[in-house]
Amino acid sequence: MSRNSRSTLLAHFSRRRLLQGICAGASVGVGLPLFESLFDPSKQARANALGFPERFGVFFWGNGNRPDQWTPIGEGVGYALSASLAPLAGLESKLSVLTGLRVNVPNSIPHWSSAGGLMAGSVSLGDDNDTWTPAGPTIDQIIAAEIGNDTLYRSIETSASTTGSMSYTGPYANNPSENDPFAFFERIFGVNFTAGGGEPSPTLGWRRSVLDSVMADMNELKPALSAADQIRLDQHLSGVRDLEVRLGRLLEDPPQLDACLLPSTPAATFPEVDGLKPLSEISRAFCDMIAMTLACDQTRVFSHMFTGPLNNERFAGMADGHHNLTHDETGEQSQVQEITRLCIDEYAYLLRALDAIPEGDETLLDHCLVMGASEVSEGRTHSLEEIPLLYAGSACGRLKQGVHVRSFSQDNAGKAMLSMVRAMGVAAADWGADDVYTTDGLSEIEV
Repeated sequence: MSRNSRSTLLAHFSRRRLLQGICAGASVGVGLPLFESLFDPSKQARANALGFPERFGVFFWGNGNRPDQWTPIGEGVGYALSASLAPLAGLESKLSVLTGLRVNVPNSIPHWSSAGGLMAGSVSLGDDNDTWTPAGPTIDQIIAAEIGNDTLYRSIETSASTTGSMSYTGPYANNPSENDPFAFFERIFGVNFTAGGGEPSPTLGWRRSVLDSVMADMNELKPALSAADQIRLDQHLSGVRDLEVRLGRLLEDPPQLDACLLPSTPAATFPEVDGLKPLSEISRAFCDMIAMTLACDQTRVFSHMFTGPLNNERFAGMADGHHNLTHDETGEQSQVQEITRLCIDEYAYLLRALDAIPEGDETLLDHCLVMGASEVSEGRTHSLEEIPLLYAGSACGRLKQGVHVRSFSQDNAGKAMLSMVRAMGVAAADWGADDVYTTDGLSEIEV
């Protein structure tokens, strides 16, 4: 291609035009409700033998816990919640607590080494918060590649505190989270959402054709790009094509589910109160919508970050930010302990929102696997031992519910992750790399 032809083509595809096309393609993110009474249980790509799809989620909070206040009393079924886990009272029969596990990676990047070791099973890359990345996809994206292809959104990412997330499709490929509840509501439950069922919105066909047009435009642009830019464009085109295929599936075979309702519209803004961000209110607005997003089968995989690794969020009544307190508060660190309890209270809110939605003789939570995790154990020492790890739901009966599993030998936390991946229907032979590597799951939680 001549330089003049190249310049002419690049001018033709102005940045504004390209972005308009991409935004038009992205605007297909609309809600389509489902009815369980018409759900076809024979479609194994969509549902398990119970007739309901399995869902997977991650709830993440930063800076770990106080191990001495975390471990439940008693093991197996019938354990007693600890002080940190007290907000989960009433959910014990559906909540499993895993203690004594270790993330087997070198602790070379405090907070971030264990984040990558736990979530992706590998040594983290980079050297600090700005350059940190896991060396591979995180657990939610490994599962999304298996169960996320029949929904409009392969996965969703939300956060009460940041635009980042703990969701990665690969090194340096972070899935940015939505941190505006109202914007999230508009995207999922906007004008094209139909509560109570019905035919797919007629605009989906139009939006699918928009995607076709975007694909054609960007393919025309490709010869004018450098080799590196062509690679970037190919990656983007793959995402657009994937969305177009999923739209086609929805148009050809719209799923249905009785529990799908329009959630309440969240506030347009969440002003600070006494200089503090209302993290709980923001998180709960997201959690209510996440529950209905799953009930409406808009996605089957989510990642919600209450607070991120190494965060210094300030909470009402506390003398300093969270991370500073983990290092500077003396004694038994009562303020650190109270912040941990507040974080677990938000995890409990999410679980109750899921458990309140009926699905057949059970609830949405029964058909989920919702992992709760943080990147370290004790924040003061950045410990990788006694990593806090919870899960709720049974993945449609594939994992035991209501047990406390205690390892007295600092067993590999990767075993628990492998069990979770397999419970979601992923035919995984192993998990992790180097010292995280395992071919064995955690048998104590497997059915």
